[in-house]
Amino acid sequence: MTECGMASHLPPLDSRSNFLTVGTLIPTFQQKIISTSTGKEVPTGERGEICVRSPTIMKGYLNRPEATTETIDAEGWLHTGDIGFVDEKGQTFIVDRLKELIKVKGLQVAPAELEDILLSHKEIHDAAVIGVPDEKTGEKPRAYVVSASKNLTEADVKRFVEEKVSTYKFLTGGVVFVKEIPKSPSGKILRRFLRDRAAAELASKL
Repeated sequence: MTECGMASHLPPLDSRSNFLTVGTLIPTFQQKIISTSTGKEVPTGERGEICVRSPTIMKGYLNRPEATTETIDAEGWLHTGDIGFVDEKGQTFIVDRLKELIKVKGLQVAPAELEDILLSHKEIHDAAVIGVPDEKTGEKPRAYVVSASKNLTEADVKRFVEEKVSTYKFLTGGVVFVKEIPKSPSGKILRRFLRDRAAAELASKL
């Protein structure tokens, strides 16, 4: 990210390495992964917000002191807004953005986690998950699925996910089958389009 001033990680040079990693930390940088709920550092392998510190990071945003304070804490840690983890080899993985987390009864659900599960289903070609508003829970996870089979049902998808996650991560917001998932040219899921679609779908049921 631009705020770092320079690259913070070195991608793996070994082609056999996991291509999903952003690499290992550059020596001039420090890094920690913190819990999004407590702000405390989490153990290796556990997901949280990625924070980095280095002499090269920005001093702040021009004429935006509040934004600077929100991004860089008193100890000089830059809060990237990326959700990720570090494995036992020191490789850093980014799995989501903090702003994309779905909040269910005060608990946070990473869309990428549910999407990975959905994509592991042999009859699902593509998938995206968003949060939809709910008066009781705050938000509910809702999945948009591109099915590779005409026989796949909403109940099938929900049951598949429920066998693998905690209750608060269930797809209680529903499962919607679509022809394609809206994405940017770089392949990033355009969740704002799905949120707009969900709002229209839910409004039509009122």
